[in-house]
Amino acid sequence: MSSTILKNALLINPAEKLNAVGSMKLSESGVIEAVALAPDELSAQPDDRVIDFTGRIICSGLFDMHVHFREPGYEYKETLETGSRAAVAGGFTGVAVMPNTNPPIDSAPVASYIFRKSEKLPIDIHVIGCITEGRKGEKIANYGELSGVGVCTLSDDGSAVMDVNVMRLAIEYATGFDMLLIQHCEDDHLSKKGVMNEGYFSSMLGLAGIPAISESTLLERDISLLKYLMESKGSAFRHTPRYHVAHVSTKTSLELVKRAKASGLPVTCEVTPHHFTLTEKDVFEANYDGNFIMKPPLCTESDKAAILEALVDGTIDAIATDHAPHASHEKSGGMAQASFGIIGLETAVGLTFTELVHKGIISTYRAIELLSSNPRRILKQAPVRFQPGETANLTFIDPSYNWTLQPENICSKSTNTPFMNRAFKGKSIGICSRGTVTINLA
Repeated sequence: MSSTILKNALLINPAEKLNAVGSMKLSESGVIEAVALAPDELSAQPDDRVIDFTGRIICSGLFDMHVHFREPGYEYKETLETGSRAAVAGGFTGVAVMPNTNPPIDSAPVASYIFRKSEKLPIDIHVIGCITEGRKGEKIANYGELSGVGVCTLSDDGSAVMDVNVMRLAIEYATGFDMLLIQHCEDDHLSKKGVMNEGYFSSMLGLAGIPAISESTLLERDISLLKYLMESKGSAFRHTPRYHVAHVSTKTSLELVKRAKASGLPVTCEVTPHHFTLTEKDVFEANYDGNFIMKPPLCTESDKAAILEALVDGTIDAIATDHAPHASHEKSGGMAQASFGIIGLETAVGLTFTELVHKGIISTYRAIELLSSNPRRILKQAPVRFQPGETANLTFIDPSYNWTLQPENICSKSTNTPFMNRAFKGKSIGICSRGTVTINLA
C-alpha cells in the first residue's frame, strides 16, 4: 500500500505549539505514519507519492464553531450534505451546527437525527442544542436529555435569551452538565425591525437602523449575571460555567469581553470574517444588495479597528463564519426585505489570509490558532495531534494561491455572499479527514 509524503511544508499545530518546516507521511487510509522536522527527511518507498510542499502549510484541521446547515426543515437553503461539501471546499474538517432548524434542536430525537445523518459525512459534526424550548426564550430545554445523546453546547442563535431569569437558570443548569452556552447578544427591544447599523449611512439609505448598543447592552447584562452567579454559588457548581459570545461586532462589546477576562470570568468570543473585512460604508455602497445584510450588522470603521486589535491581543478567541445560506429569492428583494446572513465557509481562509495575514496584522500561526485549535478548545474537543499512528485531521493551505470567487465554483447550495467576484490570496487546497486524503494542487 503506497503512502504520500509531503515534504518541506510549514507544519502548524498550536495544540502542540508546533510551528516549523518539516515533512509528513500519510497512509492511504489517512493515518500519520511519520513526521520529521527539518533538516531531517522522511525516506520514501518505491510506490510512495512524494509532493514538494515548499511554501504550503499543513495545519491542524480547521473547525468552524458557528454554521447553519438548515436541516431539518429548510433543506431548500442547505443540507447537512451540501453544507459539508462547502466545508471541505473551505478547508474545514469539522463544524458546529446551530439549532435554528425546523423543528429546532431542543430535544433528543432531533439531535439524534442529525448525529445519525452525519455519520457518513466527510467532516465531523458537532451538534448545538437549544438553550430554550423552541428557541422562544421562555423555558429552558431539557439539558439532561440533550446531554444524554451527546450534545454539549447550547445556543438560541438568531434569537437572544431576553428574560434574565431564564438566562440565570440556563447558566445554572448548563453548568451542571458542563455545557457551553453561546449567546446571540441582541436586545430585540432596541433592534426591533432594524436592517443595518444605526447611524449616518442608514439615514442616507432610508433604512431602519440597529443601534450598536443592542449588542453590548445584553452582553453587559449576561456578564453581570455570570459574575453574580460565580460569586454567590462558587463551589456549589459541579463544573465551571462557560459563556461564549457569538459573532461579536462592536468596540464596546470587545471592551466588555476584555474586562470580563481580566477579572477571571470564563468568557470567550468569536468574530466573523465579514466583520473584520467590511463596514457599514460597504453596505452604503452596495446599491441595496441584500447580500450585505446580516446580524449583527456591519458596523463602523472604529468597530472594525477594535476587532483587528482584539484579534492581535487575544481578546477574540476564534474566527467563525456564521455560515448562513439563503435561497436567492430571500436576498434579491432589496435590503429592507432581505433575510439576515451570508455564506462563509468557502471564503474564510481567503479572507483571513488576504485581510489579516498578508497585511501583517496577525501571523500565520495565530490564524490557525483562531481557525482550528481555539474553537476545539472552547468546545472541549480533543486536540489534534501530529503523532505517528494518529488518524490525521489536517488542512492543507497554499497562502500564496490567487483566486477569485465565482458562482459556478461555490459548493454550498446557496450563493448569498457579498464577496462574489472578489480576488483572494490564500486558499485551502485540501484536507485529511475521517480517513480520506484530498489534495488539489492544480
